[in-house]
Amino acid sequence: MSDSRTGSTVVDVELVSPEQVAAALGLPRPTEEQAAVIAAPAEPALVVAGAGAGKTETMAARVVWLVANGLVTPDRVLGLTFTRKAARQLSDRVRARLRRLAGSGLLDRLEYQDGAGGDALAAVLATEPTVLTYHAYAARLVGEHGLRLPVEPGALLLTETASWQLAHRVVSSWTEDLDTDRVPATVTGYLLRLAGELAEHLVDPDRLAEHAKRLQDAIESAPRAPRQRADLPVALREIIDTQRLRVALLPLLAEYVHRKRKDGALDFGDQMALAARLATEHPEVAEGERDRYGAVLLDEYQDTGHAQRVLLRALFGTGRPLPVTAVGDPAQAIYGWRGASAANLPRFTTDFPAADGRPAARYGLLTSFRNPPEVLAVANALSGPLRAAGVAVEELRARPDAGAGDVRCALFADVRAELDWLADTVAARWRSPSAVSGGPPTAAVLVRRRADMAAVASALRGRGLPVEVVGLGGLVDEPEVRDLISALRVLVDPLAGTAAARLLMGARWRLGAADIAALWRRAGELAGSGRTTAPDDPLAAIADSVPGEHTEQAGLVEALDDPGDKSNYSAEGWRRIRRLGGELAALRRRLDQPLTELVADVERTLLLDIETMTRPGRVGRAHLDAFADVVADYAEVSPAATLSSLVDYLSMAEQAERGLEPGEVEVAEDRVQVLTVHAAKGLEWEIVAVPHLVREVFPGRRKSSSWLASVTELPVELRGDAMDLPELNLVGAANRKEVERALEIHAEEFEERRLIEERRLCYVALTRAERVLLVSGHWWGETGGRPRGPSTFLEEIRLAVTGEDAATGVATPVGVIDHWEPPPGPDESNPLTAATRSARWPVDPLGTRREAVAEGAAMVVSALSAWTEGTPAGSGPAGPVPSRATPSGLSPTEFDDDPQGWAADVEVLLAERQAARDRRERVVLPDQLTVSQLVELAADPDALANRLRRPLPFQPNSTARRGTAFHAWLERRFGATRLFELDELPGAADDSASDDADLQRL
Repeated sequence: MSDSRTGSTVVDVELVSPEQVAAALGLPRPTEEQAAVIAAPAEPALVVAGAGAGKTETMAARVVWLVANGLVTPDRVLGLTFTRKAARQLSDRVRARLRRLAGSGLLDRLEYQDGAGGDALAAVLATEPTVLTYHAYAARLVGEHGLRLPVEPGALLLTETASWQLAHRVVSSWTEDLDTDRVPATVTGYLLRLAGELAEHLVDPDRLAEHAKRLQDAIESAPRAPRQRADLPVALREIIDTQRLRVALLPLLAEYVHRKRKDGALDFGDQMALAARLATEHPEVAEGERDRYGAVLLDEYQDTGHAQRVLLRALFGTGRPLPVTAVGDPAQAIYGWRGASAANLPRFTTDFPAADGRPAARYGLLTSFRNPPEVLAVANALSGPLRAAGVAVEELRARPDAGAGDVRCALFADVRAELDWLADTVAARWRSPSAVSGGPPTAAVLVRRRADMAAVASALRGRGLPVEVVGLGGLVDEPEVRDLISALRVLVDPLAGTAAARLLMGARWRLGAADIAALWRRAGELAGSGRTTAPDDPLAAIADSVPGEHTEQAGLVEALDDPGDKSNYSAEGWRRIRRLGGELAALRRRLDQPLTELVADVERTLLLDIETMTRPGRVGRAHLDAFADVVADYAEVSPAATLSSLVDYLSMAEQAERGLEPGEVEVAEDRVQVLTVHAAKGLEWEIVAVPHLVREVFPGRRKSSSWLASVTELPVELRGDAMDLPELNLVGAANRKEVERALEIHAEEFEERRLIEERRLCYVALTRAERVLLVSGHWWGETGGRPRGPSTFLEEIRLAVTGEDAATGVATPVGVIDHWEPPPGPDESNPLTAATRSARWPVDPLGTRREAVAEGAAMVVSALSAWTEGTPAGSGPAGPVPSRATPSGLSPTEFDDDPQGWAADVEVLLAERQAARDRRERVVLPDQLTVSQLVELAADPDALANRLRRPLPFQPNSTARRGTAFHAWLERRFGATRLFELDELPGAADDSASDDADLQRL
């Protein structure tokens, strides 16, 4: 029996079954489906694995079975997946199973005839499989073989953020006419997406320019139809304009590529494209990879793109066949918008044929270990049209011992009623202890649009639930983050009137209407617009000054710096305007700080840290901390990044529907998470709510769903998956009218494909639920004059919940219809826009809590006053409390002007320093001491104690360096665990550390 390694064979032994391996390792017995995959012949195989079907466990078991039967050693296994989290999970699971295998005794029966394989047990203990992301594997290939292209092997990899920064610099410094009214942030997004598409489909930019010219010529040269005007129809002009703008981006793209090469950098798209070139243009690279690996696992294969398909097929689909196992689910192919090709999954069987040329074998994992039967009944009903096309897939079924699920469906008159129902239902179930953990169950609300996150989060918080909005796309709409971003904009953009108005009318300053109108008049004076009188209605002045062109002309930010005559404002309004202006001026003086420090200063200045600390639970600062992580990541990529570029970066995240989705999302047990369906893929919660399944929302409506109207999409004939896409044929078009009709049909075919992907997206949302599934919709939205009503998806779900069988008339319900609002009459109007709503303005940020908060504040003020007047501190039950009396040398007025408490902090710090000088404390020795520490303990115990309390770098010492070099030599000689690198030693970077001539001799 061959072990898949050249020249090594194993003495023939009877293969152990997957069931025997599981029993020996103390693991649950695999199902028949899993056993068939685990023990599949050592040849290419396609595994269609449904949602929650245990594919990770099955892949790990497949590796262990191959090793247990001597078919491969661990170091000859390659596993590829998409995220670091998935790679880590698969790697950890395989390693854990192999450790069990090593102690099971199953390997004792294996013996290599020629000894080339060595001892099987030693191989398992000494080696481990390679599990990487697809991009990490491509990076490794480029690093090892890049000189063949040639590409520098040590090229810097640009993260998504670093790529955006570089592209933004290209766009911002572009001096030639681009003939577009898009802002730099938007053009930057266009540039990056177009660059990614070209790399994904391995297309040269010149081919794109040539295609655009051919299409433009075909449209403009088509003769007019009878009675058709001489001018091109608007639809045709728009198509030509799109192609022109796409071509106009190519010079910027060339500059972007030039700067990457100049910096010795690559982005993710470059990496994959270069790896594909290596595999196709250099057969020796593919041969080397086939010699290196004896088994390959490809996870989430339905999400691979064209470049990845080319790479993998060239490496492992040609030459000597390998046991390549691809795992995927055609119903979860939801990433077409970022280059994934759903057709890769069905094409795997022919891309990776068996040794005799027949298509690869197919297997299925269709038992869900996640979803209860009720949830699966709904999901299967929705995925019916998907299973009928592409890869034929049977329905998912629940495991035999699955518990009962709770499925509820509802349709309401308007979106507010829907959110009330959703929040009430989630709150009731979230407050019921989880059967799994005993605490609150995991819960998530999955939305189709980022714009819906804020309203959902607000409704949940209104029920007292801790809420986390996941992802920067939704994070920017959280109130505290929005305030923070508004302040950042005001600091760098004097025309950021909307941001300034938000601060002025927000929870902290709450400026009144008359003062807003006066400030607006002052803005007009400073701008020299000639308009120095505000509208009669102060609220009209507010509406006039916030959005639109007047904001740019008026300069509300400048009015904050120079509000004019004090008499134009109320006394309190003047004080607040001056305070805010002073704070902003102080922050502008700190613009040279690192971004992370500046943003932290703004947060503290706005008192957002204190405001969020008042929230109950552990998630008070969650969104501010998440935003701080975003800023830190942005600044880490480019320490010289400016606040202006950060603000533009955030603008892109706000404008993009998919925003900047989180790379990896973790399920939280102590809060309700709100995130997009795209970000939820691969995760699961006990409670899942999917709101807004209404027309034009879910499925959504995209204006630019094809390359004819989207600047960042490639024409069909240039794409690597062109054979699976609608074909545009203008050959038979005799005139402009026929050309226009052919283009319309082509766009409609793309719309049909988009709806299929929307259905897959909804299927993914439904199958995240472990126990409770809530699905809902509404008739009337917050805006709009036409009712929305249930989408096709919600109608199908309602039928599945009621269990109605059209053929027999028998109903077998799998859930509950909580409410189903009948459609509004033809003469009815939107009640949310027609009704007059009244509210107190400015809005009281405390709302119903004001009385309780005021009472608590009064108690604190009273206590502080008592301490100030000499009442002994520490008499309360909380123990000693430091006095907050006015610091010596400061008058009460001066102390009031020190809201941050700097003066008091100075006195406290001085007192702490004095106390530290007067105090001697015991230092506990660690359990282990180095030889150097033992010597110091005998010579100078106080010095050792100080060093243990506050470790500091040692003075460079040649003797210590020789000892470290000797340890490094031992490590290299015997393969020991890594100790320290020389440049990691204390003092190694000091200029005074001279070269040690004895190192080489040693």
